[in-house]
Amino acid sequence: MLNSRHSQHGVSMIELLIGLVIIGILAAIGAPALSSWIQNGQLRLAAEAIQNGLQLARAEAVHRNSSVRFQLTTTTDNTCALSTTNSNWVISQDDPTDPAVAATLCATAPSDTVAPRIIQKRPSSEGSRNAVVAAAQSTFIFNGLGRLTTTADTIVVTNPTGGTCIAANGPMRCLNVVVTTGGQIRMCNPAKASADPQGC
Repeated sequence: MLNSRHSQHGVSMIELLIGLVIIGILAAIGAPALSSWIQNGQLRLAAEAIQNGLQLARAEAVHRNSSVRFQLTTTTDNTCALSTTNSNWVISQDDPTDPAVAATLCATAPSDTVAPRIIQKRPSSEGSRNAVVAAAQSTFIFNGLGRLTTTADTIVVTNPTGGTCIAANGPMRCLNVVVTTGGQIRMCNPAKASADPQGC
């Protein structure tokens, strides 16, 4: 004998609406944290890229036994100029922002023979467009011994789009890249105490 009762399968409209409301509430709670995480990621990416670029410039100077420069620039195309507030950078043997040395400037492909003898470059648009840089100088030149021939400096990397730094009670974990005269390059957190290994 067949059972006349039919079991229901699926979800009722009320259950579906309750599920959507719960998902909406969870998304609203998690969105600010996700946004902050993304902005902090861009900041860290920019700081790491600058640190890696400086380390590459120093290593190339030692490898080539000649001066190699790391320069912060406004862009990485032919309109580039030196900048202390941009996270674009170019590593080269000659100054790519000097038209007398290199008529094609920063857009030149990497080459050991064609001026400005670019080794590597990185535009800020590669994953860290919201990061803001502040440095006292735009050019860091390393000699064949890996020592800095320009003044020692600290490059401060922040992300105003994400908010103020933790040190000022904000959500951003701002970072500094410190370059010493001896050629030491390290990234540090100014919000931590100087005695802390991660502190500045």
